[in-house]
Amino acid sequence: MKRNLSISRRDFLKGSAAATAAIAGLSLVGCDSTKVTETTTGSEMTTEATTQEAPVDHAEIVDICEGGEWLPASCWLNCGGGCPNFAYVKDGVVLRQKSDTTHEDTPDYPQQRSCPRGRSQSKVVFGADRLKYPMKRKHWEPFTGGDRSLRGKDEWVRISWEEALDLIAAELKHAKEDAGNESILVPSFGPYFSTFYKTLIGFGGYNNIRDTSSTGTYGIAAYHGADAHDMFTANDRFDMLNADTIVLYACNPSWASMGNPTSYFLRAKEAGVKFIFVGPTYNETAARMNATWIQVRPGTDTAFMLAVAYEMVRMDAEKKLIDWDFLKKCTVGFDETMMPADAKLNENFKGYLLGEYDGVPKTPEWATEICGTPVEKITWYAEQLGKDNKVHLLHSFAAARNNGAENVPQLFMTLGAMGGHMGKEGHACGSAYHRNAGNDSGFSTILTNTYGLGNYAYVGSNTVPYVLAAPTAWRDIVAGKTKYMYDWNNNLLAQPVEKDLKINVMYNCWRNPMQTIPAIGTLMKALEKIPTVITQAFSLNFTAEYSDIVLPISTMWERMADTFYRGWGCREYQPFPVKLIEPLYESWSDEQIGYELAKKLGLDADALYPINEEQDYFNTIVGATVVEEDGVTYGPLVTVTADDVTAMKEKYGVDIAPQEGKINIQDLLFKQGMYSVERKLGDNFGGIKYKAFVEDPENNPRPTPSGKFEIYCQTKADAINALGEGEIKPYPNYILPVNGYESTFSDWENKVKGEYPFQIYNPHYIRRAHTGFDNIAQLREIAPNPVFLNASDAAAKGIQEGDFVKIWNKFGTVIRQASLTERTMPGCVGLPHGTWTRFNEEGFDYSGSDNVICAPETQLIQTSGYNTNICNYEKYEGTLEPDYTWPQKIVEF
Repeated sequence: MKRNLSISRRDFLKGSAAATAAIAGLSLVGCDSTKVTETTTGSEMTTEATTQEAPVDHAEIVDICEGGEWLPASCWLNCGGGCPNFAYVKDGVVLRQKSDTTHEDTPDYPQQRSCPRGRSQSKVVFGADRLKYPMKRKHWEPFTGGDRSLRGKDEWVRISWEEALDLIAAELKHAKEDAGNESILVPSFGPYFSTFYKTLIGFGGYNNIRDTSSTGTYGIAAYHGADAHDMFTANDRFDMLNADTIVLYACNPSWASMGNPTSYFLRAKEAGVKFIFVGPTYNETAARMNATWIQVRPGTDTAFMLAVAYEMVRMDAEKKLIDWDFLKKCTVGFDETMMPADAKLNENFKGYLLGEYDGVPKTPEWATEICGTPVEKITWYAEQLGKDNKVHLLHSFAAARNNGAENVPQLFMTLGAMGGHMGKEGHACGSAYHRNAGNDSGFSTILTNTYGLGNYAYVGSNTVPYVLAAPTAWRDIVAGKTKYMYDWNNNLLAQPVEKDLKINVMYNCWRNPMQTIPAIGTLMKALEKIPTVITQAFSLNFTAEYSDIVLPISTMWERMADTFYRGWGCREYQPFPVKLIEPLYESWSDEQIGYELAKKLGLDADALYPINEEQDYFNTIVGATVVEEDGVTYGPLVTVTADDVTAMKEKYGVDIAPQEGKINIQDLLFKQGMYSVERKLGDNFGGIKYKAFVEDPENNPRPTPSGKFEIYCQTKADAINALGEGEIKPYPNYILPVNGYESTFSDWENKVKGEYPFQIYNPHYIRRAHTGFDNIAQLREIAPNPVFLNASDAAAKGIQEGDFVKIWNKFGTVIRQASLTERTMPGCVGLPHGTWTRFNEEGFDYSGSDNVICAPETQLIQTSGYNTNICNYEKYEGTLEPDYTWPQKIVEF
């Protein structure tokens, strides 16, 4: 199979020069004119500061822009917005960007708008900090790692692709011979995010890391009858107009999923729908909706929701809040009259609420001590969830990214069931997350039904049957032993497996795992025990910086590849981005690396990758289907004529067959760039989630032993309790969380605060997508990444707005500037997620990295407890320059 793995020197120089010119001449207006770069040249590190004062010549810019073309561009970093992006390309350089202009913008059929993050993609692609060549750490040695203490500060040596692949193949072979495939660690989410992993699976497999990441404990939701992960279980956006009330439980799409989701909620607000927000901080989305704020401390949601359920039971006789018909028809386990056949415990949820088993009624007075919610607010919220109020109960996953949150998914569902808020118009109980926030019903416009074919069809199987848990992975590597609780497919094992653990090679692809997995301080100790760290990246992120061999990868603008990132899309539209430019410098795609590495490992590369990346993409496009006007049947999306067959063969070397569809393939790719379904009130494209089940449970059962939503779920309790990490009830009960609110006290009974009296949690932040975009100076300037402190708490410590703050616990210390607000609950600290860690001479991280503070501790099902940590803080007498002025991590030779 022929593969183009490089570009000509002429094209390379032309593209690089044009890119540099574009960056210099077309920077975002309003940014600081001083540019500071941190540069590695040969054997020494130098720092330069240069001032550039070039007035904008608009006539010259117009002249520069003439003769280019608008093309659909991938917006690939994982923020969740799923927005279309378009780039104006001339001579291999992106000069301008825009969003959706394919149709008139109306409330029913809005244009899909991209955000400042997506508009800054050119800074990612053409940035001065792009990695240009394969390189290795100067003092690294094969098989031993050489001087491992120099990681993160050693010099880089440029090497050829041939040498890089030889070194990597030798390391992988040695690791396998020494300690088996289990000693090859790939801390990814699994093989479905990049075709590169096929090579490592073909080599026998690798040890993976299971990170519950965004969804937290919702990974166990399927046990009690909600859809897996509960990620797509709410209604179509038009149904929000039928609601009386919308609850946003720990949701903030205005930051997390910019683009159109917030506009859907705004339309409901304009229609008179009332909003309630639940969480520790009254965030931007809550403010825009003028939502009533229900304050709940981080990680205490179970206590809060139990008290809400208690109040619904208490007030039901008078106010008729509970939908008993729904409970009897669609659920099991609420009381002694509704128990499932497989129940092993003579207990039920209502009895637990009333304190019949532990002597503790779950009253608002009991809960307020834990969750901080005023008693009257708990009672008021319980009334709002009554059956006669049309409610959309919508959650994000922040409440589930906690230790002790194993019952959050089941309990959230239980409150929805108690009010009968499922399967009917104006009622919903599910998620408002990612690109589908406020707009879902299980319906998809584009069915990319060829994802499982071509290069995404895996050859062979992983010989390593287990996966490490993210919160304890680094700790286990240091200890040399681990307790596996999940299989390769992330299913709970029937019994845990304890084994010795030795990691010879850590191979990083697709993700920035050393930055995004908890406990960076423990990671630094683990790196002392790992001989070789390899990373594929397009810039020197934290993971690449602390690696031994680094391979420069092309971005999604430089390939027609990687199905996962072509365009996220959403239920009403799908972007179809194309390759915009040739790969810059000596960058390769992940799949190119996989193909060539496979050969070095003695594998059949053509069997692993039977078609090239372009053919793989076109197979997906030609195989895509779109819904018909009836909202039920689907037909081909694209029309392919005989002329199209010839044109695509000549342009991309791909073979496709003629067919009839909705839109011509060349119009889709080179004129429209995306496909969207026109929406209007009353169309056939909406939907009410769980409608079929609620109307006829017997013929549309849920995937549980009872066929219903299980408020009492024996399957869940048996699976978790078999792990031996603690006991959980079959119904939602309160679990004392590790590093939760109670842990801020040295004496809980007498309410004496301890060494770490504050709770710290990690909101997703407006300037980046996880760690993506955090190297963009323009985004750093407009969003300075402070630490959010309650103003009264800060005043008691003598801290004023803009002061620098030292935040610490026993796992690490960070420095950040204070943003004071009463919109954050007392006792809470909001440290935004995802900065690029930078340590100073004291060992403090002065970027404000959340995972420096996150503990390598978990409980029950090994959830990554990102929002369950405790800390202390004080005023820091030093100062920091704004991080948009910090030197870029630029490697030059």
